Amino acid sequence: MTTRTTSEPTYRIIFQQQGDIFEIYASYIYQSELYGFIEVEQLLFGEGAPGELDSEEEKLKETFADVKRTFIPMNSIIRIDEVEKEGTPKVSKGDGSNVTPFPVMSFPPRDND
Repeated sequence: MTTRTTSEPTYRIIFQQQGDIFEIYASYIYQSELYGFIEVEQLLFGEGAPGELDSEEEKLKETFADVKRTFIPMNSIIRIDEVEKEGTPKVSKGDGSNVTPFPVMSFPPRDND
């Protein structure tokens, strides 16, 4: 968890977890060796103005305080964008009306001839 000012890419990751929509920012994302997961590393949190506390961002900072790397299931990811600079991480209540799970192919059982 850090703040940086280099020209490296910054990614905004939006994903769904237990009915909530999370928007976080990170420096690195990878397809994980754990099948079906995206690896997110070096989470970014903005530096707010002195004396200005965003309780939502503080809650996320606490949630990810000791996290070196997080693994997010691919089927819960809504969107990943490369952005110019980090924004404010947030959590919003999802009502499900505008979020559709990514379709998953299922294969019919094979006949054992």
